[in-house]
Amino acid sequence: MYDYLIVGAGLFGSVFAYEANKRGKKCLVIDKRDHIGGNVYTEQIEGINVHKYGAHIFHTNDKKIWDYVNRFTEFNRYTNSPIANYKGELYNLPFNMNTFNKLWGVVSPDEAKAKIEQQKKEAGVTEPKNLEEQAISLIGTDIFEKLIKGYTEKQWGRPAKELPAFIIKRLPVRFTYDNNYFNDRYQGIPIGGYTSIIKKMLEGIDIRLNVDFFEQRKELEALANKVVYTGMIDQYFNYTFGVLEYRSLHFETKVLAETDNYQGNAVVNYTDKDTPYTRIIEHKHFEFGTQDKTVITEEYPSEWKPGDEPYYPINDNKNNEMYRKYKALADNEKDVIFGGRLATYKYFDMHQVIGAALATVEKEFGNK
Repeated sequence: MYDYLIVGAGLFGSVFAYEANKRGKKCLVIDKRDHIGGNVYTEQIEGINVHKYGAHIFHTNDKKIWDYVNRFTEFNRYTNSPIANYKGELYNLPFNMNTFNKLWGVVSPDEAKAKIEQQKKEAGVTEPKNLEEQAISLIGTDIFEKLIKGYTEKQWGRPAKELPAFIIKRLPVRFTYDNNYFNDRYQGIPIGGYTSIIKKMLEGIDIRLNVDFFEQRKELEALANKVVYTGMIDQYFNYTFGVLEYRSLHFETKVLAETDNYQGNAVVNYTDKDTPYTRIIEHKHFEFGTQDKTVITEEYPSEWKPGDEPYYPINDNKNNEMYRKYKALADNEKDVIFGGRLATYKYFDMHQVIGAALATVEKEFGNK
């Protein structure tokens, strides 16, 4: 008999298990995959820590969260500075003075602002009704056409004119020569990969992998007093109100033995519509690797269907209304705690998942 059955060995489940175990509670962690770590899982290939499910860069302004993750490992000084590749033209992200200089030849912030304002005025968008109009009203037509439109349409599988404006309410625009994508005070990559963090969190805790909760639901639920569930909330309730929608991703990872440096940067976004993938990740650059080979991953967005891995919730009005119905059911489940990205139908950054897990721990056990 366990105090808690934790469904999912990702960040939320692992933080909860660690904190519960610390308080003398007996936990069983299960996961349908063959590894711990959820989407932050890293595996070693040719001595390089490969981000199996896409690039994960830790960043936060919350010192409490930063100190918390640093209990488990040391972080390096990696700074996220992605590059945009538009048909062979390379631009710095986020949009900053380096981007504007390459695009227009401007050298001062005032010149860049004037160029953007001119394009916004020419577009004549006053009340944006979709993502395309919203983006043009914020940043003008040139940047939208080259650096936003193709990437976004690939990511969401729909024309920009059919996407809601709220997806792109805020765009990172800087009138400085600063290529640091995040404004957060703390940023880095765990030395040795994210899996090492999860391993330390789950030390001394019973783990069962390759276990599908729904195939053995009754037997598993009978093992514990309470369940911490981090899977899809609609699946938990047998899709009573319908199936929530997601975008999925497909990854193609390649070892390149003929070069030790393929693209010179960890993340390069491909922003034209004709390149089928949205970005290429070269993993060694996350940890300043010096290996004589390199490993790259091409990231292909796709429409989600049952059986695929769900990545990005489609938080439009229809799906959000459906989620609210599921949440009402979840709120009435006395011995089940719902947490994490899938159980709350919300896209989280890593620090937000950890913060939510710690808040759940405090609610469950008090501030100890």
